[in-house]
Amino acid sequence: MLSSNSLSDVFVELADTLVDDFDLLEFLHNLTRHAAAVAESPAVGILLSDLRGGLSHVAASSERAETLELLQLQHDEGPCVDCYRSGRQVTEPDIGADPDRWAAFSARAIEAGIGTVHAFPMRLREEVVGALNVFGLPGATLQPEKARVVQALADVATIAILQERAISRAEALAEQLQYALNSRVVIEQAKGAVSRAAGITVDEAFELLRAQARRSRSKLTVVARRVLDDPKALDALAGHLD
Repeated sequence: MLSSNSLSDVFVELADTLVDDFDLLEFLHNLTRHAAAVAESPAVGILLSDLRGGLSHVAASSERAETLELLQLQHDEGPCVDCYRSGRQVTEPDIGADPDRWAAFSARAIEAGIGTVHAFPMRLREEVVGALNVFGLPGATLQPEKARVVQALADVATIAILQERAISRAEALAEQLQYALNSRVVIEQAKGAVSRAAGITVDEAFELLRAQARRSRSKLTVVARRVLDDPKALDALAGHLD
């Protein structure tokens, strides 16, 4: 178990996610190491959901933890999978007690020297983004105070993940908006160019551009850019009225 000072340092480190060079994978890897130290566990792993609701292995404190997490994904069963789906902690003090509970996972976990498991949900209100698995040796117990600390670590990580996703979505939305604005400018310029070249109204020029886009199965922006960049393309489009 980490000392109170060390534990404070851990929470400060995990909470510092607003830096420019924030690396989510490095952050999650450090989370597994810290959780392993708190729980005195030989293996800690994390499964995270993607935007489609599927689970992926993203970080582990050891190769053994990585193997156990991948095994759960392969067979679509295990404490981490159950924890993610239910949004609640899943505890098994003796994996071998009920071999049918997670048949494939339990057998391999026991072979790997694992006897206990405690899965913690990574959730904020109703949104569950993943689960953190703490594996223990046979007969090991995770004391309630340590379990609370590990859950707190998972909670801090959840906020960081949701924040990172929100930033990514905001950046993607901003890029989409800027692209739309840029496209609109190009189309307006092309409308003016076609209008002048063909001696037609701007509205008629727009319909001409749209018709060309349909004929060539191209985006309207692509056709507009071609008309602006290539005088021959402009002349050819204007010639459609003849």
